[in-house]
Amino acid sequence: MLRDDDTLYAALLARDPSYEGFAYVGVKTTGIFCRLTCPARKPKRTNVVFFSCRDAAQDAGFRPCMRCKPLDLKRPTSDAFETLREKIQVEPERKWSAADLKNLGYDPSTVRRAFQREYGMTFARYARSQRLGVAVSRLQQGGSVMDAQLDAGYESGSGFREAITKLVGDAPARTTGRQILTARWIDTPIGAMLAIADNTGVHLLEFVDRTALPTEIMRLRNRVGSICFGNNPMLERLAEQVERYFSGHSACFDVPVVQRGSAFTTMVWEALRQIPPGSTRSYGELARLIGRPEASRAVARANGANEVAIIVPCHRVIGADGSLTGYGGKLWRKQWLLEHERRIAATLSKQ
Repeated sequence: MLRDDDTLYAALLARDPSYEGFAYVGVKTTGIFCRLTCPARKPKRTNVVFFSCRDAAQDAGFRPCMRCKPLDLKRPTSDAFETLREKIQVEPERKWSAADLKNLGYDPSTVRRAFQREYGMTFARYARSQRLGVAVSRLQQGGSVMDAQLDAGYESGSGFREAITKLVGDAPARTTGRQILTARWIDTPIGAMLAIADNTGVHLLEFVDRTALPTEIMRLRNRVGSICFGNNPMLERLAEQVERYFSGHSACFDVPVVQRGSAFTTMVWEALRQIPPGSTRSYGELARLIGRPEASRAVARANGANEVAIIVPCHRVIGADGSLTGYGGKLWRKQWLLEHERRIAATLSKQ
């Protein structure tokens, strides 16, 4: 249900992302409709009208904004961001310089900020992570340390060893033949996610700005030993299912999940996966469902320890009074995910 106009106008002024895809604003003086997160100058309260969907805005005669592109499923990003990301995917071993960016017509500082916004790291770090991923893959396949070092763009052997150690938790010469977890970015309408998996299943799926993410990565690295950017069939399968989820075609996942926890924590995680999409449970209800009605606080801790977002749907747990309560991926995303799943459930029930 669309919120009252005063609430939506306040969200417009704040560029609140929690309404992304669920509310749009039409500007009477221009005949254009936008996302509430549009970076354009904000219109006066008397000059706006709100809509619950894009079709309603268009039916009312409003044209889509060329700046925030409300007809696109994904949030708009700069042309430089999209172009450079594609180029890195095609040439993951390329070492980029500021001169390369300028030759393409891009300002290096603008590119740096664009990647920082989406991935929490600069363009240089993003490109280097992909090069290191290729280098580690070659080491695992028996390639020489020197070849891998040069492929990654390092002239200094010590610099390369340090970078590899930080990324995968081991020195290059000891990487050959080891089982390694693979990481990749997955873009969604509400922000980039980091996925880490191997052939057995998904070990981590988190929004990139989750405060606990560095700790979770370190814990996973200490437990498993090695993590490297790259790709594998499990990550491809996961990316496809995440895409279907965010496009509204399905709220179900069948990729295997690999998480380690106590017997109690594992029981809570399994109970989370039994909550139907479009529904919520309180911590107390979840405690009763697992036969531990006195353990609502322990359930909350286990809920917060989940490292596989969306698939293990900890966002479907709310306070006893109906409040959203804590969510490591940020409360606005929790609200977005719940509303998104309600719409998916409503759509599927009509089919």
